[in-house]
Amino acid sequence: MFLQNSRYTNVATVAVRTRDGREVTAVKLRRLAAENGVALTVVRTDRLDITARRRYDDATRYWHIADSNTELEAVELDRPGRVIQAPET
Repeated sequence: MFLQNSRYTNVATVAVRTRDGREVTAVKLRRLAAENGVALTVVRTDRLDITARRRYDDATRYWHIADSNTELEAVELDRPGRVIQAPET
């Protein structure tokens, strides 16, 4: 279902029935341990991919930043003035 290098490759899935009766496969919620990182203050033009590009020279590592924070919705991490955590490496 996912590429071998996806963060979801080894995450369990579950069959779920939607309101209209369709059955879909969903990824179970991943519980992550707290990770030490560098505190970053979000500015108005930031997005996680921009932050990852600036921090790691790789925009595709945005999910490392998302995983280092506790929100289930990554969009909450882009709020200007917000202090977020980014992994050391």
